[in-house]
Amino acid sequence: MPAVVADGSRRRGDRRGGLRRVAWGALAVVGALVLYYAVTLLQVWLTSREYAPVKAQAIVVMGAAQYDGVPSPDLRARLNQAYILYRQGYAHLIVTTGSREPGDAFTEAEAGKAYLESKHVPAADILEVGGRTTWGNLVLAAHKLHPLGDHDILVVTDPFHEDRSMAIATDVGLDPHPAPTRSSPISGASIVPYFLETAAGVALGRIVGYSHLHALVP
Repeated sequence: MPAVVADGSRRRGDRRGGLRRVAWGALAVVGALVLYYAVTLLQVWLTSREYAPVKAQAIVVMGAAQYDGVPSPDLRARLNQAYILYRQGYAHLIVTTGSREPGDAFTEAEAGKAYLESKHVPAADILEVGGRTTWGNLVLAAHKLHPLGDHDILVVTDPFHEDRSMAIATDVGLDPHPAPTRSSPISGASIVPYFLETAAGVALGRIVGYSHLHALVP
């Protein structure tokens, strides 16, 4: 009888030991994921602070909302930054990006082009591409720009979106340089959720690949 009791106790001890190892393993995985996300968030924030325009082939403006052909405040801030860079001679070509939402009469790219034309940028100096996502916009921009030779581009978007945009631009064969808008209406505490969401997208994009992540977006 004592031998049976000892054997049962040993099995229960083995099970408890196995459960502890599983629990510690799960905690280690969770801890690694939290650390990875925290490092990614820091990198997204650091990139948001970079502003390093160089002479480039084109200025690529990432799309944002438009209302009946009128750029939203956020899109207008991006377009104004592109216009400043254009006037300063960093590039002589601006690429406006973004498609339309259901029911819209204009695409974000069309609204962006019209706005720049109202500031006397020649239509010949503006290219439109109508992707639905950051990946789609930059893929289409790359298709337009690759035949022109030089792959250096200035990426104009909100600071929180700069890291992800530049990573995708690199994936599609472009050589991006940060030139985020300095007049974004998204600021203060309201910007925190944007940083958190962007960091999650960057973290997932690095793991599964931005092209695969794009395929999951409806």
